[in-house]
Amino acid sequence: MEQLHIIHTNDLHSHFENFPRIARYIKQQRLLDQQQQRQTFLFDIGDASDRVHPLTEATMAQANIEWMNQQHYDAATIGNSEGLYYNHSILEHMYDHANFPIILDNLYEKNDNLPAFVQQSKIFTTKVGTKIGLLGLTAPYMLTYPLLDWNIKLVQYVLPALIKKLRPRVDILILLSHLGINTDRYLCQKYPQLDLIIGGHSHHLLPKGELHATTLLTAAQKYGHYIGNIYLTVNNHQVQSTTAHTIETTTIPEQVEDKQIIANYQNQGENLLKSRLVAHLPYQLDASSTGAHPAINTALKAIEWATNTPAAMLSTGLFLTDLTAGVITENDLHQQLPHAIHLMKTTLSGREFWRLMMEVTKNRNFLRNFPQKGMGFRGKIFGDLVLDGVVINEATRQVFYQGQELIPDKEYSIALLDHYLFIPFFPTLQIVGDNQLIYPDFLRTTFAKYLALKYPLKAGEKNGSK
Repeated sequence: MEQLHIIHTNDLHSHFENFPRIARYIKQQRLLDQQQQRQTFLFDIGDASDRVHPLTEATMAQANIEWMNQQHYDAATIGNSEGLYYNHSILEHMYDHANFPIILDNLYEKNDNLPAFVQQSKIFTTKVGTKIGLLGLTAPYMLTYPLLDWNIKLVQYVLPALIKKLRPRVDILILLSHLGINTDRYLCQKYPQLDLIIGGHSHHLLPKGELHATTLLTAAQKYGHYIGNIYLTVNNHQVQSTTAHTIETTTIPEQVEDKQIIANYQNQGENLLKSRLVAHLPYQLDASSTGAHPAINTALKAIEWATNTPAAMLSTGLFLTDLTAGVITENDLHQQLPHAIHLMKTTLSGREFWRLMMEVTKNRNFLRNFPQKGMGFRGKIFGDLVLDGVVINEATRQVFYQGQELIPDKEYSIALLDHYLFIPFFPTLQIVGDNQLIYPDFLRTTFAKYLALKYPLKAGEKNGSK
């Protein structure tokens, strides 16, 4: 009789504050498994890194990879945070120093070759000869992966052939699934050849897993709040039983050095970003949510410049801090705009542009204090909507673009954010908008380029902390 223990993490999103306890738990479980003659495996299901943390931003996820190396992960797949938050060349080399394989079956280069950093599958052989097959899939964002020169494939086009190829060669077949719980439940029903699906992406928690016929589905929520455990009893290379449970990370005893370790992660990232100078502001750019909006107004000009568009819209909740006068750094901009949000240029007929502005008018008061979450947003509230190049007369319901009232059949463009396309408050964008998503820059990197051009560093200032 063989006992196996799989420890799994998913959607850590660079929450370094939980990393010391997670690392300690993994180490303790490995020692316990060794004492009880269980074999341990450790997998991650994607979105391990997130550029919201300054250390991830400063190292382009290399700090995350180093932490995973220290825990001796056996394998991982990627999530959309890795796939869409970094440009093509950075992702291609993100795992150059990883001591674990990336298992990924539906991301391809434009020439339809697998990227050099991935393996399509992996077979582990346990100490007594049981063969465990591993597959990996990530959420197929068909609209955005091509903008980063990736060819992303739908699950139904790749998984059947992979199962057919790998299932006869292994005793246990596992899918690392960064697809979300609804897709995972469907796959349990559709592909009973899968013994185990370890899930993520939709940040769901399955405290004891879900058993669908003979397929066990598990997931451990988000941010390292939980750690997943799966126990398999195997006899003569055949699974006899499976159980799963999650442990809440806050129940793991804290040690005195944890706070210092967490602070060091933060300080190291901030210091690296502080060493990268961007611009020299002649005056402070306040990020006030009411009244004058100096930072927002400047950012509106930045996204107009980047999209070659004479009109723009942003929301004040995006701007978390002021930019003080003098030299500003990448750290200043990262603190102000930590979001994983890209620009978007939308073209609409005058008729549809008017409707979009009516949606803005209708939702403005509601959104001003709305607690927005997800879709790349890393702030707290949506905030007020600020327009440039467009004026709405709410009394008469007239809309003026560059001082001229809209002509119904004429085309108009506006610089926005892809975030506004993915939330439900502006349906016109999704229904009729000609939307050009602009990758790979985030809002903050576009803002940095604009500020560097408009307010260049002075003679004698060089790349060092201010």
